[in-house]
Amino acid sequence: MDNYDVVVIGAGPAGYVCAIRAAQLGLNTAIIDKQWLGGVCLNVGCIPSKALLRNAEVAHILRERSKEFGFSFDNLNLDYSVAVKRSRQASDRLTKGVGFLMKKNNITVHMGMAKLIAPDTVSVIDGEGKSIEIKSKNIVLATGATTMVPPAWKVDGKHILTYLEAILQPALPKSAIIIGAGAIGVEFATIWSSYGVPVTIVEMLPRLVPLEDEEVSTELAKAFAKRKINILVGHRVESLESNEAGVTLQANGEKGPVTLQAEQALVAIGFRPNSRDLGLEQLGVRINDKGAIEIDERMATNIPGIWAVGDVTAKLMLAHVGSAQGIICAENIAGAETIQLNYEMMPRATYCQPQVASFGLTESQAKERGVEIKVGRFPFQANGKALGLGDYSGWVKIIIDARYGEILGAHMVGPEVTELLPELTIAQLMELTTAEIARNVHAHPTLSEALMEAAHAAEGHSIHI
Repeated sequence: MDNYDVVVIGAGPAGYVCAIRAAQLGLNTAIIDKQWLGGVCLNVGCIPSKALLRNAEVAHILRERSKEFGFSFDNLNLDYSVAVKRSRQASDRLTKGVGFLMKKNNITVHMGMAKLIAPDTVSVIDGEGKSIEIKSKNIVLATGATTMVPPAWKVDGKHILTYLEAILQPALPKSAIIIGAGAIGVEFATIWSSYGVPVTIVEMLPRLVPLEDEEVSTELAKAFAKRKINILVGHRVESLESNEAGVTLQANGEKGPVTLQAEQALVAIGFRPNSRDLGLEQLGVRINDKGAIEIDERMATNIPGIWAVGDVTAKLMLAHVGSAQGIICAENIAGAETIQLNYEMMPRATYCQPQVASFGLTESQAKERGVEIKVGRFPFQANGKALGLGDYSGWVKIIIDARYGEILGAHMVGPEVTELLPELTIAQLMELTTAEIARNVHAHPTLSEALMEAAHAAEGHSIHI
């Protein structure tokens, strides 16, 4: 029987990062995964989808804005299968990189189904049915999450899809319904519509990206309307059925029932933690009513020696948050200096067109808490770099405490705003104010000047608006 200091179950961004940090701290470490290194994110999620979105951006320019940029074609041919192939190449390159990192850090890799049979023992059954037992002083659960699909909606991979089938299929649907207007929903709406696919988004809540600031939702809805994406918010799906030709969806909204038909329907209504069939109930590990493993600020469960990180904790189902949890978990196991995460201030990024990026409180949340606020805004249509790019819809919005100048949150929609987040999140982490951001000289012309300009606006002395 193998003996380790740390065994990590799940090799996604939370798990493999935790394993690397544990190994760096001198702990004898192993990692187990039932399918692949890199998890959903690297294999069929974050990474391949960004490759598809890049192709979609180019496709949209060529199809809809070629005259603006001075391009002309006798016969434009867009081969979506090449985009999918390129996305698989990007994914494969990174997953091979994770394998290299495991070897570099002397982390033992076991591929198979894992189950805890004691607080310090894991049983692993490989693809051939062979079983081994592994002993470890610490076991870290990083098993991720699975798409939520109502039982009546039969995913067949042909007409009714989850993100998994959608990201791997080499051909575009002739028409599509997307159920759910969160990150996955709006990103696939961007991809498919960029190639000319008629897309309808159906969302139960009253707006797109419903967890974002209300003004972000409004701005995104305007941009999607220009792309001719049909939006049905405030509509609850009553039924979804597939047939030979495609799918039929029945929904109910304020104006009554609607019937939609398309070749495919993508179900993107959320995720549930993968906490089942791990032997946790028998060991007494606390799991809440949503299936999430309960942890403290150290990433420890209620059972000594058992830890959890990433989507299975449902703290915030984002790859970068899982990675941060993984590092903190390993440091706590090793007794090294570490930090505590403020989940409310974690960055959030959605890669639709225009992009959406945010962290912290929305304007309405701050007001609900009774905080007197100031809001600094700056539109990208007044930013020289954005104008040069021909991508200038949207704006930057920074929310600060009016009394102390503390940054409470920021919300952005526009070109490459996901790349602009770190300046603001590090400012908040280091307790900088908008006065200091405004004084920081930003190179010209850059998109980041919009942050400086919004900071000036928050301080009451806008320069370029």
